[in-house]
This record gives sequence, C-alpha cells and structure tokens, in this order.
Amino acid sequence: MYPFIEIFSGTFLYAFGVALSICFFAFLWLLKKLSKRFAYSFTFFSHNILWFFVSVFIFSRLLYVIGRWNDMKFIKDPFQFFIMSEFNFSLFGAIFWFFIVLFILLRLERGSLTRYIDGLVLSFLFILIIGYIGAFFGWQVYGRETSFGIEILYKNPFTPVPYQVPVFPLPIVYTLISFLIFSAMYMLSLFIHIKGYIGYMGLILFSAMILIFEFFSGKQDIVSIYSVFNLPQIYALILALWSWYQLFHLFLQNKDTDTQIKA
Repeated sequence: MYPFIEIFSGTFLYAFGVALSICFFAFLWLLKKLSKRFAYSFTFFSHNILWFFVSVFIFSRLLYVIGRWNDMKFIKDPFQFFIMSEFNFSLFGAIFWFFIVLFILLRLERGSLTRYIDGLVLSFLFILIIGYIGAFFGWQVYGRETSFGIEILYKNPFTPVPYQVPVFPLPIVYTLISFLIFSAMYMLSLFIHIKGYIGYMGLILFSAMILIFEFFSGKQDIVSIYSVFNLPQIYALILALWSWYQLFHLFLQNKDTDTQIKA
C-alpha cells in the first residue's frame, strides 16, 4: 500500500486525500439524486454547505487529536493542527458535528429530521465504501495481529503500522460490510416508504459494525490504553442508542396513526 505518489519533485498526491475529495462530491451527488425519492429539498444542504464543511473539518480533526492526546499533545501551533500530511480525522467527530449543524439549521427553519435522515444515511453509507478504500491505501485504518488466515502484511518502510507481522485486514472488512449495508438499505428503500425507517436502521447497522470490528483495530486512543474498548466503540454505542430511540419513537407514531385510521 502506498499512501502517496510523488507527481513532481516535492509534490505528493495522497491516497486518502483523494478519497476524501471523491467522498465529498459523491455524497452531494447521491444526496441530490435521492432528494426526489424521499421528497426533501437538496438546496437545504447546498445553501448551507459551507457550515457543514467547516464544522466537519474542524471538529473531526479536534476529536482525533483528543483521542490521540498522548501523541498529539505536542502540537505547538494551529498550522500543525489543521495542516497535516497523515490526513487523520475522527469519523464520529465528522458525524456528530454534521448532525449538530443539521439540528441547528432545522430548528431555525422549523424542519423535521425525519424528512432528511433517509437520504443522508444512504449517502453516508455510500461514501463509507470509498472512504475505507482510501483508508486502506493511506493507512488511516489498520488491524491488529490475528490468526484467521486472511491477514495482510505492511512492508512499506514509511508505514505507521507498528506491527512487523501480518495483521487483520480491517479496512477491507469495513469496505465489504459497508457495501453490504448500503446495498441492503438501498434495496429496502424501494419497498419501505415510511420516512425515517431506512435512515435509523442504517445507522444502527453501521454502529453495530463499529462496535464489533473495532475489537480488531490496531490503533490505540486514550480509552483503549486503559480498557478493551476504544473511543469509536463508545461513540458507536451512543449513536446506536439514539437511533434505536428514534426508530422506536417513529414506530409508536405510525402505530398510533394506524389505530386512528382504523377507528
């Protein structure tokens, strides 16, 4: 795996940076494409794209630095915080702050999250596939030593992977499972027309993926140093509980509506 290619002397093209750029445009493309099916306005996002972009960029980086505080506490200036060659961000930092901006904008416009959640989650699941491919080549995600017979060895002299033996192919597993979740949710969206169900089910499945397979992660953070869990698992648990609550609330709402119609 080669995280970067030197195009010209001193000019590098980073695999994960390219993947993030593709994710940005792919997310907007699918979000617009799904706007007709789920009956929401794409301009709600396009007109506020700067707020979403800035919040996701800053706070995904901030949560990454907090999670790796033992290594990152030596940052001396803002340049080191924002401009970094390793392109390391917190996925859950991006998710949570995207939703915070979304909640604020919805409150200002008196809109409903249920109207947008299906298209948002399907678009998110779609770009996860691209993002994890980029993380595989860029070494942002890697596994720990296992003996399942599917391990991969990182031989590049520049690799930050601390293992000298084959390790669990975590980014490949994440890519495949993300593809399966996206495909399943996309196909279900063709048959389930109750707003919110697809979105919250997709978030629950995504959270379950993280909760299970982060046990095979080879990276450490401020939580995993002292326990068997890590920060992504804690974030995933919070996201799963919130999604379950929202899904249960939707179920009760639709159950009450059906009861009133039959009465």
